[in-house]
Amino acid sequence: MKLDKSLIDGLRNLSNLPKQSTVNSNGWSLDERNPKVIESFMPLWEWFYRYYFRVKTDGWEHIPSEKVLLVGSHNGGLVSPDMFMTMYDWFARFWTQRLVYGLMHPIVWQVSPYMAQMAEKTGAVMAHPQMAIAAFQRNASVLVYPGGGQDVFRPHRERDRINFSGRKGFIKLAIREQVPIIPVISKGAHDTLIVLEDFYDIAQKIHNLGVPWLFNIDPEVFPIYLGLPWGVGIGPLPNIPFPVQIHTRVCPPIILPKYGRKAVRDRAYVDACYHQVLTQMQTELDHLMRSN
Repeated sequence: MKLDKSLIDGLRNLSNLPKQSTVNSNGWSLDERNPKVIESFMPLWEWFYRYYFRVKTDGWEHIPSEKVLLVGSHNGGLVSPDMFMTMYDWFARFWTQRLVYGLMHPIVWQVSPYMAQMAEKTGAVMAHPQMAIAAFQRNASVLVYPGGGQDVFRPHRERDRINFSGRKGFIKLAIREQVPIIPVISKGAHDTLIVLEDFYDIAQKIHNLGVPWLFNIDPEVFPIYLGLPWGVGIGPLPNIPFPVQIHTRVCPPIILPKYGRKAVRDRAYVDACYHQVLTQMQTELDHLMRSN
């Protein structure tokens, strides 16, 4: 891996980022997004894209010109390298003119306010239907990873399985706002750390005996994994990903049979749509895992 001009430019740009605002929106504003910050990150992301993860990608022709709901499967722990590489691909193709917002877990604002504010400047907003609807009203697309911690820290033996943990909010959102779902999948990112097992049930029992959670926040997962720099990581700690090649794929749009607020209230219909999307995404991931 060489320290080429893109990495040097990226590091230089990061040192010149705009100062953080004294007003913290905590993810409840669409106006924190800053195209100049996104442009500042692009050379650094490009270096990781080209030289560290050596990304292969395909399927971008499936994204229509109108707003969409991008639904991804998380991989690779808190760093989620496939997510950042997908972001780079989006901005490399559409630059900053085409609006896209990503729904981010509220725990980020609790644990690391500075990182949360920086993420807001690249388009992150609170993972809440209100914010997604507001983004769609601006004719923006929205990126969501429904599986959360259970997906991103799923054991390595399940790296070829999509795990949304039964969360159907994204389905209701697509039905209500009448937008197509664009699945985004990847392989390789789950090899950037090796999750041995999720010991959340055991950790919760220990917590119930009186041991507090770190930062007094329930992490929802408690993995044990092999990775850098810890060797063995215990709990949802950040890590330095192994330099494994990542392959991302944008899948064909999923158009649901019916839309509207009445359809959202039909629980059986929502369940059927959820299983349709999960099944199609799993089929696409199966194909990708078998590819070279």
